[in-house]
Amino acid sequence: GMCAMDRGRFAQGVLCGAISAGAVVVAAEWFKRARSATPQCANGSSVRSADVAEAAPSAEKGSVDTSVPLQERPENAPESCPGVSSDAAGKASSCAGCPNQKLCASGEAKKPDPAVADVKERLKDVKRKILVLSGKGGVGKSTVSAQLSFGFAARNMDAGLLDVDICGPSVPRMLGLVGQDVHQSSEGWSPVYVDDKLAVMSIGFMLPNQDDAIIWRGPRKNGLIKQFLTDVNWGPLDALIIDTPPGTSDEHLSIVTYLQDSAIDGAVIVTTPQEVSLMDVRKEINFCKKVGLPIIGVIENMSGFVCPSCNHEEKIFAPSSGGAEEMCAKMHVPLLGRIPLDGHVARAGDAGLPLSQLSPDSKVAKAVDAVITRILEQTDK
Repeated sequence: GMCAMDRGRFAQGVLCGAISAGAVVVAAEWFKRARSATPQCANGSSVRSADVAEAAPSAEKGSVDTSVPLQERPENAPESCPGVSSDAAGKASSCAGCPNQKLCASGEAKKPDPAVADVKERLKDVKRKILVLSGKGGVGKSTVSAQLSFGFAARNMDAGLLDVDICGPSVPRMLGLVGQDVHQSSEGWSPVYVDDKLAVMSIGFMLPNQDDAIIWRGPRKNGLIKQFLTDVNWGPLDALIIDTPPGTSDEHLSIVTYLQDSAIDGAVIVTTPQEVSLMDVRKEINFCKKVGLPIIGVIENMSGFVCPSCNHEEKIFAPSSGGAEEMCAKMHVPLLGRIPLDGHVARAGDAGLPLSQLSPDSKVAKAVDAVITRILEQTDK
């Protein structure tokens, strides 16, 4: 297994790899153009284009070109990028000043990333590949991922759970695996096993101290995600659940890109009933449509609280705009089910136990099992 020294070497290796792979190139390119191309704030300080590229539309023509798939646009390219596969790549006026201009013009950028084929080969024996997404943090996405994984395993299915929430890896705690180490062999990294039916991989297993903050920029996160997808030896699986961070960021684009040839089944999106959560889920659904990621369905989590004393149901997160059901109907995506707010869920997460073991007859345990049935109906059509 990985001892403390091994983990230290691993961390150093990831850092060096990320720097050599991209950070130095980006930094050198930026410094070379800094004096002539960097805009200035009113107080004289400089503003980097990478810092605002996603915050505002390109000034050119006053709009963002949404016809170009997100995977086709390098992360440090302008919003008006024609896409690396376009005949205009590297030649259009909007390419002027882009650090990728020469690469695109030469045609090198059109070539597929060899990691895509590596991921396909590594996951060839995984029957179902399911991403778990959420528009907003705090809606119970990792909790749902953990309980879905327990549920698949309870059905005598070989299941895997990959945690790519790099900065907030809570999966080891929720699966009862805190303190476990990752083992390495000639076949790659071996996941950590809950039992003979459930395998887990997370950066949380590699931290010398569980309270350490992971302060990484995009290239380092993407490098680790690539390593998780290409180096982890899952073996044959009936289902691989991939728990992602909230939002639509670098990590999501990386996963979708690396899995593009691996026959991914689609995304399960977790929300809570109130409009504040739903407004971000609509963005998540549109993200999936833009990148061509199928949507398996939406789970409404924390959907009402039933008092254990009097059985009165209270809508703590009031569905002021109709909740997930109305949103799914309007956006033409399946509603997989509702999971109620229940104290057993928090206790199960802290203890690293399945709800089916902690409270097998509870309404929430039955709701999770019903959601799994709906997911399988969608993936096995």
